[in-house]
Amino acid sequence: MARGAAARRHAQAVFQLALERKELEQWLADLALLSQVLSEPRLASLMGNPKVRLPDKMRLIREGLRGLNPLALNLAYLLVAKGRLALLPDLAKEYQRLMDAHLGIQHVQVVTAVPLEEGEKDHVTQRLGELTGKKVRLETSQDPALLGGLVIRIGDKLIDGSTRGRLAALRESLAQGIS
Repeated sequence: MARGAAARRHAQAVFQLALERKELEQWLADLALLSQVLSEPRLASLMGNPKVRLPDKMRLIREGLRGLNPLALNLAYLLVAKGRLALLPDLAKEYQRLMDAHLGIQHVQVVTAVPLEEGEKDHVTQRLGELTGKKVRLETSQDPALLGGLVIRIGDKLIDGSTRGRLAALRESLAQGIS
């Protein structure tokens, strides 16, 4: 099974459990902690070592993650026992995505030629919120090759409002007009 599909399946199960128990935020924090602690190189190496017995691995996890929700601890045990500890970072990201979708939050990536100022970010966030009908979490990055304008990615939709994109469209329409 592909790693992404397995992470999604585990995240969906955890999300359903968290939803039933009304512990969405707690699980988000627990998954972040699990991902952080168990991806530490030395510990990850021990967990992946077939010479270290499973009870010893479980003891190390229990001692390293004191105070963690017992169900989250059981998830860690399960992933270690199945040799799927590497799923944790993807599982945590997928859980975050499911939680955000449940709460009506849309992640939007915006690429600009130059960094956006705070007022510009607020304006873009507000306009995109009106467009999507959801609360928007804006993630920005820069690409000087855009020349100007911006490129927006909302889920699997891409809106190219960049100068580079407009020039390419103009070039294409001129080329079609000449033929």
